[in-house]
Amino acid sequence: MHDPDAVPLLDRTARRAIAHRYAGRFDRGYAQGKLAGDPVYAAVARMLAAAPPLPLLDIGCGMGLLGQYLHACGLLHGYLGIDFDARRIDAGRAAASALSPPLQLQCGDAAELPAFRGHVALLDMLHYLPAPRQAALLREAAARLAPGGLLLIRNVLREANWRFHATRAEEWFLRVSGQMRVGAQHYPDADEIRAPLAALGLAVAIRPLYGRTPFNSYLAVARQPG
Repeated sequence: MHDPDAVPLLDRTARRAIAHRYAGRFDRGYAQGKLAGDPVYAAVARMLAAAPPLPLLDIGCGMGLLGQYLHACGLLHGYLGIDFDARRIDAGRAAASALSPPLQLQCGDAAELPAFRGHVALLDMLHYLPAPRQAALLREAAARLAPGGLLLIRNVLREANWRFHATRAEEWFLRVSGQMRVGAQHYPDADEIRAPLAALGLAVAIRPLYGRTPFNSYLAVARQPG
């Protein structure tokens, strides 16, 4: 394990190096903007630094940015990213081919997860599924935790505040502009994330992860005993 307080935040040079592994102006700009402005990558890195060294299953990995960030921090012990968007997987594979070893990314559906044991990340995925499928995915993700493994969930939570309404507006824009193939189906509240995992005996902690964004984002961390 690493000292989580010693895990460096990637500076501008490191973020640019990651972004420039992607082909095309749009993908490079997206990667650089996400790495610079989204607090989830540093938050996950610090959690994993204090956890057992295990491989990571990244469900809904997109272009594999989380894997790229953790690799740059020296925190990867094996990585499998899964996403249903073949274009993003192809972009992520091309960018990861320069790494040693390269990140493993595959096109697949979250409803059919592969056999796996380690840590699991589920970032900004749940609200694109209807409520029953959210609970099922949480259970399937938890089933892939190794002893001492972490399930790291970043998602918008349904709350009566301006941040939630700002998030809904942004999701609507992404959908109508064609940047997202699937629109939001159900925004969970905190209990809808906590309850299925607590029923499996996992300790769950949920805290805000707004960063400098206006969005109603939270980080939920569930830990497998052991």
